[in-house]
Amino acid sequence: MKLVVQRVTSASVEVDGKIVGSIGNGYLVLFGAGKGDALAMCDKLADKLSKLRIFSDENGKINLSLGDVGGDVLLVSQFTLYADCSHGNRPSFVNAAPPQEANDLYEYFAKALSERISGRVETGVFGADMKVKLLNDGPFTVILEA
Repeated sequence: MKLVVQRVTSASVEVDGKIVGSIGNGYLVLFGAGKGDALAMCDKLADKLSKLRIFSDENGKINLSLGDVGGDVLLVSQFTLYADCSHGNRPSFVNAAPPQEANDLYEYFAKALSERISGRVETGVFGADMKVKLLNDGPFTVILEA
C-alpha cells in the first residue's frame, strides 16, 4: 500500500464536471493498493497519517499534526502508484491490486482514517476519471508505504 501525502491549503476532486470532494487546509492523499495488501496495512497507515507532523508550529518548525491544525483529508484512489516502468516505456500495472480488492481497501482506509482524525475525510470516486486540483503548501510531499 502506498500513500502520496501532499500538504495543501486547498484541494478538490471533480467527476463529470461536478465537485465530489473538497477541503481547505489539510492533506491531499493519493491512495494505491498493491497485490497482497491487507486491512491491517490500512490501520497502520491510518495511524501513521493521523499522527504525521508536517505542519509548522509558531516557530516555523515542522512539528504539528493534522489534528493540531484542524485539517481535513481529501482521499483519492490512484492505482497508477503501482506503475512499473522498468521494462520499456509503457507502464505495467501488474503489481496493483485487482479493482474490487483495491476498492475494498480504499473504502476501509477512508473509514479507518475518519475514526482517527477530528476533521473530515472527503473522497473521490473509485475508478472514475477524476480531475484533481490542489494548492500544495510548501510544497510539502511525503510518501508512506506499508
